[in-house]
Amino acid sequence: MNKVKIYIKSILVPVIVGGIVGVIISKFIDYNSLQKPIFSPPSIVFPIVWTILYILMGVSYGILKSKGLIDRKTNFIYYLQLAVNALWSIFFFVFKWRLFSFIWLVFLVILVAKMIEIFYNKNKLSGLLQIPYLIWILFASYLNFSVYLLNG
Repeated sequence: MNKVKIYIKSILVPVIVGGIVGVIISKFIDYNSLQKPIFSPPSIVFPIVWTILYILMGVSYGILKSKGLIDRKTNFIYYLQLAVNALWSIFFFVFKWRLFSFIWLVFLVILVAKMIEIFYNKNKLSGLLQIPYLIWILFASYLNFSVYLLNG
């Protein structure tokens, strides 16, 4: 497969997963009605940031794929974190499991940190491209836990 196709496929996978989750949760999103902590961004920020992060995720994976650096361990951590990421939105918005969602995010933070380590050891740029994702989910953890506390 040529590099352009590898990158297109690598970017489309997380973007499509994110889009599907967005459609699933769209009628359940109650963000604007929640008590929110200081530093809570307006709701329009979330789809913009997530689209950028999904593109970075795909580019990062595409770098490894195009260089033949993907193995079972790399695939496992990448697709596991993508699934855990997708399920968080469903737990938080559809089921309203705010505390469970926070614990789930802690699990995601651990997975993403491990993914960064694996990616970085194979290709530095590939690992570094995931740093904004880690920062965002750490921020999301703060928001999630605060929403849990404020909306008990």
